[in-house]
Amino acid sequence: MSFLRPSALYHFLITYPSLQWMPCQSWGFLRWPGLDGFLRLLVVVLLWSTFSELRYIPSSSMYPTLRVGDRIIVEKASYYFRSPAIHDIVTFLDPTQFSGNKTDVVFIKRVVAKAGDTVEVHHGGLYINGVAQEEDFIAEPATYTTKLTYVPKGHVYVLGDNRNNSYDSHVWGPLPVKNIVGRHVMCYHRPTNI
Repeated sequence: MSFLRPSALYHFLITYPSLQWMPCQSWGFLRWPGLDGFLRLLVVVLLWSTFSELRYIPSSSMYPTLRVGDRIIVEKASYYFRSPAIHDIVTFLDPTQFSGNKTDVVFIKRVVAKAGDTVEVHHGGLYINGVAQEEDFIAEPATYTTKLTYVPKGHVYVLGDNRNNSYDSHVWGPLPVKNIVGRHVMCYHRPTNI
């Protein structure tokens, strides 16, 4: 009964030194994970839910960077270790909303100025500390004008990339850093039909 004996190819694969590392040599990697595997998965899920969240973009205020219907990943851990940087896209609680409300409204905008900076918008351009900013990510130049605004300590100035269709710091002023929920990391789903 030669058909029951292992073939020459099988012997070659088992005895060839560079192929002996392959995990399929022992099919143990296919076993059902035990309690330790389940606990590892539980820890990963808890850390993921604590330090990140998934968000849906409901408006066009960040167009063209983010479109209506995009789904994004927001990480919430980095601002425990560092302050928001210029050009970070952040999610934050509505600064005009009273803290007693049960539903928290969350916005997403781009940080354009930090504490100690002065911000002004005129002639379609953004001026930080009197210097015009190069912004290749905006939808179109702003059609509004703002007066010179000083960003106090513990605040940032945020604007939407769609400057003319955004409820942001040009309406309600500098944003308290304590309102920031997290930082946009990536867009993981972009609808094709929109």
